[in-house]
Amino acid sequence: MKFLIRLVIQTLLFLAIARLLPGMFQIDSLATAILASLVLVFLNWTIKPLLHIISLPITFITFGLFSFVINAITLELTSVVVGSASFHFNGFGSALVVAVILAICNSIINSYTMDNFQRRV
Repeated sequence: MKFLIRLVIQTLLFLAIARLLPGMFQIDSLATAILASLVLVFLNWTIKPLLHIISLPITFITFGLFSFVINAITLELTSVVVGSASFHFNGFGSALVVAVILAICNSIINSYTMDNFQRRV
């Protein structure tokens, strides 16, 4: 159930950010947003931990801010896997901005939804 909730939240965030930042981030359809969310979840489970381990010294020196760069790299990889014709960032800077927005929104939304979900279960 948690997976489904996170998938829906991620899909809605992709659609909202693409609508708010049309010059930075484009997404073609709802189906593309769902596919991108699934790919991002898979990349977050597989490649992102490896990137965190490799970049641990840089992340430590930057007090954790380099994790936003890792998130942007993961978003760029998502764009490559999904297809840059339907899920596209206009550059690495755009991916970085979207990564920061996603991190902030996910932390706020997940803290609220997961707290309420755990109380009900």
